[in-house]
This record gives sequence, C-alpha cells and structure tokens, in this order.
Amino acid sequence: MDCQPRGRGRRGRGNRNEENGDVRLSKSLTYVLRHGANKMGLQMNSDGFVYVEELLAHQQFRSFSLEDVERVVATNDKQRFKLCHHTEDGRLLIRANQGHSVQVTDLELREVALDDPDYPREAVHGSYMKYWPSIRSQGLSRMNRAHIHLAPGLPGEGKVISGMRQSCDLAVYIDVAKAMSDGIKFFWSENGVLLTPGDAAGLLAPRYFSRVQSLKPSRSLSKQSIPNRRGLKLVSPYDCLGLVCQIPFADSVYSIAAPAPSCNTLLSLAETCTYV
Repeated sequence: MDCQPRGRGRRGRGNRNEENGDVRLSKSLTYVLRHGANKMGLQMNSDGFVYVEELLAHQQFRSFSLEDVERVVATNDKQRFKLCHHTEDGRLLIRANQGHSVQVTDLELREVALDDPDYPREAVHGSYMKYWPSIRSQGLSRMNRAHIHLAPGLPGEGKVISGMRQSCDLAVYIDVAKAMSDGIKFFWSENGVLLTPGDAAGLLAPRYFSRVQSLKPSRSLSKQSIPNRRGLKLVSPYDCLGLVCQIPFADSVYSIAAPAPSCNTLLSLAETCTYV
C-alpha cells in the first residue's frame, strides 16, 4: 500500500467550530477503527484498514469530508491513525495504529529484540490511583484489548507522543528486560507505543514492576495502598514530600514517589527512604 502522509494539517486560526468538529471526528474514528467497525456494518480488513469512502458514507460520518479526515490524521498529536492507498484499486484506506479490541492479525507491529538500538530497558504504563489496589494484587491487564499499552517515558519526555493519557495520575514502570527474559513479547506500533499481550492470562505481573509513581502533587499513596509483604508494618501514614521510598515486595522492589504537603516518619526497619 502507498502509505505516504496525507493532509497538510492546516486549521483556520480561531475557527472554534472546526476545532470542535475535529475533536468529535477524532473520537468517532477512534471508536470505529479500534472497536466498532463490525457493529456499524463497516468492512475491516485483516490489517485493520477501512475504506474511507465507505466510512464517510455511514450516517455517523456524513457531516464530514475527506479533507476533514486528512486534517485530523495529519494533526492528531498522538498519531493515532494512518492513511494509505490500496495498491491494487488506489482507493484510500484508514486504520488506527494501536488500541484495538477487535481482532487485527496484520497490524505491522515491530517485535522488540534485546539487541535493538531502540530497545527500552524500562517502559511506563499510565493508570489511575483508584485502580492501584487491583494493579498491586494482580498486575496490569490488557482487559478487552489485544495489548497492554506502554510508553518509553512520561508525556513530554523526549520523543514520547503516545501511550498514556494526560489525565493519568499513576505511572507504573515495567522492567522490560526482566519480562522479556520470561518470554513475554513486546512490540512497537507505528506511533511509538510499546505494546505487549502480557502472559497467557493477558497480564503483566507485579514482579515486573520496577517502580510506581504518583503523578499528581495533590495525591499520595495511602497507607492501605502500599504492599505489605514479608511482615513489613507501616508505622505511620504514607505521606512523603520529594521522597522515593523503596518497598520490598515479593522478589521485586517498588520505588514509589508520592509528593504531598509534608513528610512523616513512616517506615519500618525493613524499608528505606531516600531523597531525590
């Protein structure tokens, strides 16, 4: 397929209606191309592509034009979509680069190898503090998607453009090398998201966590949220400012950064706390 970038990505300055329309179109494309094509009666190829003309003919997209689609693809800050011309009939196709809950067998993912020049020893998954108890006990789950999504860093770091929502308030760092040594596979998507199906149960177990970080200054990990293994006992609420606390957990160690207004003495003799 001819997959050269299309669309100039130009938007009229101050055109609020167009901007709102682009957001609506982007959300609709995300749903259809990741999850709902079949439900909406759209034919999706095994590589995840849908014909743009068929998409625009659907009732949900009739208010949008080809120019709108090209602009949204070109300007999407996370590069969620890809446009291609079919090599045989020349018709324009579109797909989502990752995030599918539907079966896509030919997504053109690049498997990560330990000797790759861009091999990441550590990657991060964005989540929310309210899910920490579940994550702590069972690990990260791909749920109804094909992969668990990871980023090579936090949003805004280096060339990180996708892999985590801006609203996430919890960062779970994964020891990629350790997971790969246990046979778990990782893949790069075209927009730089690190994907893994996890283990046979679709999980990345807590033993692969290298550190866990609270991302919001107004939030902290509570006493109840910290793993209490090997007889460890917390002697006061977990309330640290500018500290990273190393907490032994099974055969791993969590480094949990939890900024808050004050720092109390909280650690048992088996735990250490160091300034960063």
